[in-house]
Amino acid sequence: MSVSETGALDADGDASGHAQGHGSQSLAKLAVGAIGIVFGDIGTSPLYAFRETFAGHHPLTPDRMHVLGVLSLIFWSMMLVVTFKYVMIIMRADNKGEGGSLALLALINRKGGGKRRWTKGIVLLGVFATALFYGDSMITPAISVLSAVEGLAVVETAFAPLVLPIAITILVGLFFIQSRGTAKVGLLFGPIMLTYFVVLAGLGLLHIVQSPMIVEALNPWHAARFFLTEGVSAFLAMGSVVLAVTGAEALYADMGHFGRNPIRVSWMFFVLPALMLNYLGQGAMLLSLTPADAMRAIHNPFFLLAPETFRLPLVILATLATVIASQAVISGAFSVTQQAIQLGFMPRLRIVHTSSQAAGQIYIPVINWALMVMVILLVLTFGSSSNLAAAYGIAVTGAMLIDTALIAVVLFSLWHWNKLWAGFLLAIFAIIDAAYFAANLTKVPDGGWFPLLIGFIAFTFLTTWARGRQLMIDRMRESAMPVQVFVKSAANSATRVPGTAVFMTSSAEGVPHALLHNLKHNKVLHERVILLTVKIEDVPYVVTGRRTQLEDLEQGFFRLVIRFGFMEEPDVPGALKDVGECGQSFKMMDTSFFLARQTLIASSRPGMAIWREKLFAWMLRNAESAMEFFKLPTNRVVELGSQVEI
Repeated sequence: MSVSETGALDADGDASGHAQGHGSQSLAKLAVGAIGIVFGDIGTSPLYAFRETFAGHHPLTPDRMHVLGVLSLIFWSMMLVVTFKYVMIIMRADNKGEGGSLALLALINRKGGGKRRWTKGIVLLGVFATALFYGDSMITPAISVLSAVEGLAVVETAFAPLVLPIAITILVGLFFIQSRGTAKVGLLFGPIMLTYFVVLAGLGLLHIVQSPMIVEALNPWHAARFFLTEGVSAFLAMGSVVLAVTGAEALYADMGHFGRNPIRVSWMFFVLPALMLNYLGQGAMLLSLTPADAMRAIHNPFFLLAPETFRLPLVILATLATVIASQAVISGAFSVTQQAIQLGFMPRLRIVHTSSQAAGQIYIPVINWALMVMVILLVLTFGSSSNLAAAYGIAVTGAMLIDTALIAVVLFSLWHWNKLWAGFLLAIFAIIDAAYFAANLTKVPDGGWFPLLIGFIAFTFLTTWARGRQLMIDRMRESAMPVQVFVKSAANSATRVPGTAVFMTSSAEGVPHALLHNLKHNKVLHERVILLTVKIEDVPYVVTGRRTQLEDLEQGFFRLVIRFGFMEEPDVPGALKDVGECGQSFKMMDTSFFLARQTLIASSRPGMAIWREKLFAWMLRNAESAMEFFKLPTNRVVELGSQVEI
């Protein structure tokens, strides 16, 4: 199963044209936009990451050695994982400007030719990374919003009972506004996040100035001493330290929105300094307190950075930042889903475009409501951001480890880096990722099972659909009649009627079943018959010159292939307007579209287990209509059913 195979066999999908024409916008404007969208997840980590390392499920005493050791771990994790691995190296592996696990998979498949022995395994790894993202997209809104609203209890302990109701109200409202689009709200994201990061830096500096010795934490020796002194406790602490780098993969996934350079500039010169100043400030505050006061303060050090008068405004600002972070994750879930559909790993789903100007503004109802239900259940089940932190991190570290495997293929097989240099880098990345992943595995009994469960369920759905579609196409191809034979026998014997008939087929070979059924029941053929296949390419966008490929089969029959990129919107009528080599131009009122709707019959034939065949059949029945998906005119479509055994 390769990306190109699954993409070609099911021309299902939707796409969003993300951030084309970067050159027309200033670097500064794009950098500010990136701050508003890309860095929400990692930007809200100071609310809980440092706290959880000391007051989480494996508590540490907030003394000088531990504080400096943890801060050193956070700083060097940001430098090695985020800055060096993602910003400097992985972001160079773009697929025509697009990033993310699926885009990287398509790049590997396209550049590697799809012939290497590792292709199938690499594809499965990439699909599993995508599956893990769904677990992450459920936990991120829950833990982010909860951690911000919990600041109310710091302002006034009497507010504690209101934390859960307020958090749930905010989350429900967030999911309900998705259908209306976020373009207008998105205009506020940049200024709010800019303010938020400035406040982060300011609060941190306020305490660093009072305890300047905290900058010693930037020395990697403190991280090393932490491990040499504590051993197991330091290893377990990594399960919480990694919360400081959650969202690193978003820098790569959102590259198509803003471009590589704006994200790099925003991270290096604004976001990274602001985050580290805040973490250092939290550490400086703890070390300035008595041991007893530090033990009390560690349960919410972020909000205690602010003077008492400013804590309520800080709670409000932090809540806005977490809502923005949650919005980015929800939009990311929509984007990942549409890529999965385009590349053949998901059935068609109803996709609503919420903006006439920005193609990237989409809304997928079934994903939205499924996420909302799971997020609310998470909040009610775990009850606090500290409990949720036990479930958070395992999906992120798993995806990071898989990204290292994928980039290894790129370094060795596509870029042909020096093997010693590439091996050295990959060894560092693999050791760090594996250590963080192993540390997070200790969280499985306390909640880490949740993202793993969601990941395995999503992986089962994704692979079942891809495999089922492949088997279905193979079975249909086995019984397909050669086009040349059909044209010679049917073209002269059947009655021809005026107009154009477009028979959509997922295979660019043989005669579509819908054409055979139409001839059998209606006993007529149109003057012009188009056998149309929509293919999804391994690139985000297809240039106009490669959009269509036409073959004259004679006797008024034509084979037409229309290509779209996996980030494009498949508009069939729009593409047909540009086809002029097969007679007169297409007029929708003279054109009929014939679609085949297959009914799957599960059988004991080799291919998939019976339970997976039944799952695939259920997914097939609930797939979105091809008529709406390909934007076909509703009054010009005829659907003909057929049965297929796999």
